[in-house]
Amino acid sequence: MTKKNNTPTKRQSDIAGLRQELEQLNSHKFIQVHNSLPRLMWYQFLRGLAMGLGTVVGATVLVSILLLLLANIDFIPIIGDWAARIAEQIRSSQ
Repeated sequence: MTKKNNTPTKRQSDIAGLRQELEQLNSHKFIQVHNSLPRLMWYQFLRGLAMGLGTVVGATVLVSILLLLLANIDFIPIIGDWAARIAEQIRSSQ
């Protein structure tokens, strides 16, 4: 029993499917960015800028909320006075 040469076998169809999937993967934007060193460096630079900006803005918001809460504490005189002085310095610098 011999097979004809022009009929695809299961292995050949699997290989053709893998080739198609590989072509789709290579055409993906993520892979294209990582195939070029200048594009990858630019992408990582922008990512670092965004991360740094997000960290600074997030820390600023958290610290300002914390200081506002501490400034409103009157039942603990030491912490309340200390927080009130910090809040007053922040208001005077604006």
